[in-house]
Amino acid sequence: MNTPVFEEFDPASDCDCPGCRHWRSVLPFSARSPAGRAPGHPAAHRALIAATAAAAAGAALGASPAAAAPAAAHAPYRPGVPAGDEPGTPQGGSAPLHGPGSGVPRPTSGVVIPATTRAQIIERAQTWVTAKVPYSMTAYWSDGYRQDCSGYVSMAWSLPGNEWTGSLGLYADRITKEELQPGDILLFHNPSDPQNGSHVVIFGGWTDSAHTQYTAYEQTPPHTRRQTTPYAYWSNSASYLPYRYKGLTTGTATSAGSATSATSATSATSATSATSATSAGSAAPAAAAAQHGAPAAGSRPGAATPGNAARVSGGAGSPSSHGVPSSHGVPGYPGRAMFRPGARNAYVTQLGRQLVKKGFGAYYTTGPGPRWGEADRRGVEAFQRAQGWRGGAADGYPGPETWRRLFS
Repeated sequence: MNTPVFEEFDPASDCDCPGCRHWRSVLPFSARSPAGRAPGHPAAHRALIAATAAAAAGAALGASPAAAAPAAAHAPYRPGVPAGDEPGTPQGGSAPLHGPGSGVPRPTSGVVIPATTRAQIIERAQTWVTAKVPYSMTAYWSDGYRQDCSGYVSMAWSLPGNEWTGSLGLYADRITKEELQPGDILLFHNPSDPQNGSHVVIFGGWTDSAHTQYTAYEQTPPHTRRQTTPYAYWSNSASYLPYRYKGLTTGTATSAGSATSATSATSATSATSATSATSAGSAAPAAAAAQHGAPAAGSRPGAATPGNAARVSGGAGSPSSHGVPSSHGVPGYPGRAMFRPGARNAYVTQLGRQLVKKGFGAYYTTGPGPRWGEADRRGVEAFQRAQGWRGGAADGYPGPETWRRLFS
C-alpha cells in the first residue's frame, strides 16, 4: 500500500482575504509560516482535509495516489460565525448623493447635521431591510446613498452626503455601552485598512436583559439585514465603539408635571415601538401619531376611559399610590422609562397581568411580576404583531399606542 501523500496548500504571502489580513495584523512575522504566511488559513485547512481524504480513499481502493485537491476559495475570519455567513464589508469614501459625477454637490459649509428622531432613524433603516438592498461599495440606491455599511448609516441618519467610517464620528458623540439606545451606532474604524477592515452597524435595542445581544441593522453582503448580534460584534468586538448622532431630537410632546415624561421621550428600550407605522401607506397610523406624542385617532388628549381609570386606580398590584399617570396623551401610560431592561415597578406587574388577560401570557413561567424581563418583552412583541405591526414597530417594548390598545 502506498503511503498517502499529504500536501498543504497555503495562500500567497500577499493574500488579501479577510482571514489572512487578520492573522497578519495580530501575529508577529516570526510566528508565521516560513514564507511569512498566516497560519490556519481557512483555505489551507480545507485543502489539507480534502487532499488527505482523497489520498486515503485511493490507497484503500488500491489505486494510484490521488491527485492533490485544488485549494478552496478563501473565507473571512469571523470566530463563532458559520463559514460564508459573514463576508467582508469593503466601503467607499466620502461622496455626494448618487455618487461622484451625479451633479449633486456635497455641502461645503462644514459639517451639516440635520435634525431627526430615533423613530425616524429606525424607520429609514428598516426600509433597506424590507427592500433587501444589495451590498455594493460602488453602487448607489435610488435614495442617493451608497450601498455599503457607511452609506447605510448616512441614509438612516439622513445626512446630506455619503460618509464613511472615518468621517461618521464627526456627526456623533462617543457614549458608553450602558447609554446605547435605538438609532445609535457601533463603529469600527481601522486606520491601517480603512476600506476593508472597518465596519459600522445601527443599534436597534437589546434582546436580552444581560445586554449580551442586540438587534443590529446592518448593510453587509448579500443585502441589508436585521438580526440578533452578540455585543459588540461577531469579530473584532473590542474595536466597536458606541456613538450617538448629534442631531437627535425627542420628537415627542410631554405632559406638564409628569415625572417620567422627559425621561420616557428618550428612553432606550422602546423608541422604535411604532417606527414602521410612520411610513406612507402604513397599516397603523395611530402608532405613528403616538410615536410623535399625538393621541390616537378618535380620542381626546388626556381623556380617561372608565376601563383605564379602573385598572390604574384600583386592584391588587396596581400603582394607585402614584396617582393616574398620563404620558403622550394616553391615560394610564407611565412612560417608556418604566419598561427598561431590569426595571422593577408596579407598572410592569400591571402590564403583565393585562397581557395574560388578553391571551398573550404564554411566555411567563412564573408571575407576572414587577421586574421587567424577556417574558414581558416577548409577550408585548406578540401583542404588537397581533396588531399587524412589523419590523421596529414590534420591538417588544410598550410605547403609548401599545399601551392604549392593550388596555382599551
